[in-house]
Amino acid sequence: MNNFKNIKNFIFDCDGVLYQDLEAVFGQVSRRMTKYISEKLNLDLKKAKELQTNYFHKYNTSLNGLMIHHNVSPEEFLEYVHDINLDFMKKDLVLRKELVKLNAKKFVFTNGSHNHVKNVTKHVGIDDLFDGTFDITDCNMIPKPSIEPYKKLVKKFNIIPEETVFIEDIARNLEPAKKLGMKTVWLINDAYWGKKDSDKDFIDLKIKNLSSFLKEINILKVA
Repeated sequence: MNNFKNIKNFIFDCDGVLYQDLEAVFGQVSRRMTKYISEKLNLDLKKAKELQTNYFHKYNTSLNGLMIHHNVSPEEFLEYVHDINLDFMKKDLVLRKELVKLNAKKFVFTNGSHNHVKNVTKHVGIDDLFDGTFDITDCNMIPKPSIEPYKKLVKKFNIIPEETVFIEDIARNLEPAKKLGMKTVWLINDAYWGKKDSDKDFIDLKIKNLSSFLKEINILKVA
């Protein structure tokens, strides 16, 4: 952990990192994706779900496949699928406390949208604590783990990769960050797509809880 002491930039994925219950939040997004595909392409829900999953595996996001094969409007798609109800979410006071204490710049890096990040962070009670958000629209809809968005993120926020840590729940999304010189942290989970490649050496550290990890970092920084 000592090699994390002088980190100046913390980059967080949104879904599955800034909150724990992925199914309760992203499950809603996923179901709206299925409904959108069903209505847009005139498919029943089962076939729409199959296409959604196939495109995700082949193109890194379902949206990417829909744009390539069906000329879907990305703006329309993102607005529709992220129109979800998060009123059930509670403020994460522990996470907020550690983020406030964290003496470093903080960014969110997502394959989702700015509005989705805003919605999530507002309900968690941390929306005022970030120095910037980089979403799918900031890289012309090119998603992680393509390296282009990572490079554009670094350039946009004037980030020095060697002074930066990236925290993700999808292990393979950490590989480009490692190639650029960032330290990488995987938030352990049992999701098939999340844990795929979690045994690879491009992961520097594996953690079970984000707030506990940040608490350790904050103790290190004042030591």
